[in-house]
Amino acid sequence: MTSEDPIKPDAFAALKERFGQQSRKAQAYYTVMHEVRAIVGNDDAASAWMNEAQGALGGKSAAEAVGEGREDEVLAFVRSLKK
Repeated sequence: MTSEDPIKPDAFAALKERFGQQSRKAQAYYTVMHEVRAIVGNDDAASAWMNEAQGALGGKSAAEAVGEGREDEVLAFVRSLKK
């Protein structure tokens, strides 16, 4: 394939789907980060927390759990920390 060859429709659809999945994961990650930042006070602390293993998440970090599609569970856990 050269730079002048058109992208086949199946390949384009696959790229579009992959981009959509990546975008949803990124949006979920930043939604959780925003909630954590509100608790811990800054981006550095929130980022560190996102990468720490959490017992409430089965020993996974929040970032790992979000990457697995468990953002609702992570958000519920984070919101329970505010109480």
